[in-house]
Amino acid sequence: MTRRYSIGSYLTGAVAARAGDEMSGPALMLAGFALSGSTAEASLLLAGITFSSAAGGPLLGVLLDRRARPGRLLAGALLGYAVGLGVILAGLGRLPFAVTVLIAVLTGLPAPALSGGWTAQLPRVVPAERLPRANALDAMTFSLASLTGPALAGGVAEALGAPSAVGVSAVLIGLAMPAAWLLPAHPGRTRGVRETPPSVITDLAAGMRVIVRNSRLARATFTSVVCCAAQGMLAACVPLLGERVLGGYGRGAVLLSCAAVSALVANAVLARFPRSLAPDTIIWAGSLVQAAALALAASGRPVVLAIAMFMAGIGEGPQLTVLFAVRHREVPEQLRGQIFTTGASLKITGFAVGAAIGGQGAARSLPGTLAAAAGVAVLAAVVFFVIPSGTPRGGARPDSASCRRPTGPVARPRG
Repeated sequence: MTRRYSIGSYLTGAVAARAGDEMSGPALMLAGFALSGSTAEASLLLAGITFSSAAGGPLLGVLLDRRARPGRLLAGALLGYAVGLGVILAGLGRLPFAVTVLIAVLTGLPAPALSGGWTAQLPRVVPAERLPRANALDAMTFSLASLTGPALAGGVAEALGAPSAVGVSAVLIGLAMPAAWLLPAHPGRTRGVRETPPSVITDLAAGMRVIVRNSRLARATFTSVVCCAAQGMLAACVPLLGERVLGGYGRGAVLLSCAAVSALVANAVLARFPRSLAPDTIIWAGSLVQAAALALAASGRPVVLAIAMFMAGIGEGPQLTVLFAVRHREVPEQLRGQIFTTGASLKITGFAVGAAIGGQGAARSLPGTLAAAAGVAVLAAVVFFVIPSGTPRGGARPDSASCRRPTGPVARPRG
């Protein structure tokens, strides 16, 4: 533990990185749509930058768990992500679109550093007795980012053009680098400990076994992944929803902030009455609430669309809050970084698949794509019940404070 690094520094860096991350997706969608006029191409750009994290996240997690100074690796990942966004911006309209998508794929490799990789370092920032409160504050940075990021993307796109929104998101991510670089060292690796670690492949396999074999963790993880696919389909529809329903494609990104507002309020209520619903209930019920919201969004009426987005946040926020609590409770300390980044990678991949499918479908039928997204959200609830429940294999008991009291919403979809 170091006294020179405060929770304030941690949170400042987390807010900047996650706001830039939340801004980058809608900004890329809007930039691709503005320059090509094609929802399909815009969604492929978003899918490209998110899909590759399936490979990048688990590997990044293993490396973080092995490094004496994991913050420096996080800083390098942030730099790579910010530079990649700049290269994508420079290539739009100048390079062949396939090359730009390839650049987006490479840029997305370090993306889980902004979510799970950062959160996994929190136990080294504060003493154990202050960790619950720090967890709550950390989770609130996701909420703040998901509220401000899309709104910034839409506002900057309206005022300065969609490409400028991509540039601003890269700057925000870059501003988080000093806070990442100075994160405390791994205490066990700065005291002369020289253990021979297992191979990277062994560590990767161990992390996946924890996710798959721990039924409570598996239920929460895979239900959230399927929900993220539905959210990706919605994100692909956002530019067209803005253009056809709200009168401007840039206004569509503000819809995501509506969902973030309601997610924040829902989590505040849940934190006030932590025993009102069981965590398992929140996981599957949140999927059904999101399904109802997506079905309403297909109506094409502005007021109904606004109500639908607020409903989506009510379902998404508490569900993702409980997912965070389950991860902290179930994962072993030696695999913490890997589990958090792997979980983030799986969710980002689900989002990417949904965005790719949604972009192709929205070009043909916007209401039909939203209805299909509602069906995917229903499928997420089905997945929860298909995976059998069981006794947790590690961490605190299911009735522990980490599960009773939610820690706050996580950014969409990078938690």
